Amino acid sequence: MPTMPRVVTDQRAKFNNDELFRGLSRDSEVRFTGHRDRPHQERQMRFQQDCRDGHAEIAFVTSGTNLELLFAPADWPMEGNQAPEQRGYADFTEAGKVRIVSHFIMDGVCTIWRGYIEIETLNGIGKLDLDEDRAEQERERHRERLRVVEERQQQFHESQERLPELDAQSDTLHFHRKSKPETPPSD
Repeated sequence: MPTMPRVVTDQRAKFNNDELFRGLSRDSEVRFTGHRDRPHQERQMRFQQDCRDGHAEIAFVTSGTNLELLFAPADWPMEGNQAPEQRGYADFTEAGKVRIVSHFIMDGVCTIWRGYIEIETLNGIGKLDLDEDRAEQERERHRERLRVVEERQQQFHESQERLPELDAQSDTLHFHRKSKPETPPSD
């Protein structure tokens, strides 16, 4: 049985035409929303620690859309020739700001969140972009899954076609076993 695809068939069309994506694809004001029950100074410290740990809770102020961004923690080693942009990151090199890149699937569309949050105010600017590379990877994964399912279905149909033949062989063997005279056990 095929599994439900993680992404929609035409991601570009959905990203370009869906009202939510159109709004989130423009530079918009964002805000760190984690640890709201804590004093501001503590929230600033926790925001920085969360970013070092590879996650941050943010909200688009204009739409109220909340996201939990996930990205590679600061202490994770790079894999092979993978660029930081491909795995997502939090960059502290700019004074007073944390630049964040995070990849995720939202409503069946592969996206990249890019933006920054100021450490002092916990506000910033961010937006969503269509993640073309991941979209292609997901399409390839889906094609491979379909190929495997079709292969299994073909194997199943072939085995079903052989069943009458196997049943006939089984009946013949069963008949031959019954037709042999039983010999009494020798003492």
